[in-house]
Amino acid sequence: MFIDIHAHVYRRPPVYRTAAAGSWVSPEKLVEFYDRHNIERGVLLPLVSPECNVPQSCEDILEAAERFPGRFIPFCNIDPRALSNDPHAPLEILLEQYKAKGCKGIGEVTCNLSFFDPYMRNLLRAVEKVGLPLTFHIGHRLGGCYGIYDEAGLPGLTESLIRYPDLIFFGHSVAFWSEISVMETAEERIHLSAGKVKEGVVPKLMRKFKNLMGDLSAGSGANALMRDEVYAVEFLNEFQDRLCFGMDVCLDPCDANAKLAYFLLRLRDEGKISDEVFRKVARENAVRILNLE
Repeated sequence: MFIDIHAHVYRRPPVYRTAAAGSWVSPEKLVEFYDRHNIERGVLLPLVSPECNVPQSCEDILEAAERFPGRFIPFCNIDPRALSNDPHAPLEILLEQYKAKGCKGIGEVTCNLSFFDPYMRNLLRAVEKVGLPLTFHIGHRLGGCYGIYDEAGLPGLTESLIRYPDLIFFGHSVAFWSEISVMETAEERIHLSAGKVKEGVVPKLMRKFKNLMGDLSAGSGANALMRDEVYAVEFLNEFQDRLCFGMDVCLDPCDANAKLAYFLLRLRDEGKISDEVFRKVARENAVRILNLE
């Protein structure tokens, strides 16, 4: 019933762990979790930039997809400093090779560089050239953070949407989804916001740029909808062709990771969104955008 647009697995848990972190989820545990919550399959996103976690290989993701046929959709990932640490590196060569291996997109891009950085622009240029969609995480600052840096109001993302019109961007993270509403304080770029939505930058960008999609995963994506159910219904209806269900499972999953699935089911069952809108957000948009069989 659902396709998860955003998930992570490690073949073996990284040696490095913070005191607060649990164990990273394995492919086996993620499949068990999917079976409990009627998740058909999920997009696996390798983490390759050191700002986020111990880097993993794209080959781990391809291996997981091979071991569980029909359950995982592999993405590849490349740090913009890859190959030669040169802002003119031909990253498209590597991307083409992963695309030939079955990767359906790139991400989650978490390197802590600005959208305006020459290295980042080179990566976006290469991804657009190869024709893969890109999942990004926006960071709220440079240093002490992970994710592509952008300021409040998302000027870097806006410029990138203009500069790379054929590149499909999947928007994700607190700093992205907080901008579904007008923000009252800078803290809202770091922590989940509550209360009614007063239309902000994200819906305006989605209205203007057809290459911006909404990755509804994690607490950030779920909260963007669940904080204001009335606005959620309006948002889901207006952008029904541009939103994709997701969960962003990283550590050992718990039932709370699936809360957005049951929120969408309730909206459908109560007649607040149509079955057609539900199906598009739950799975059909992912099938179309990622060219799945």
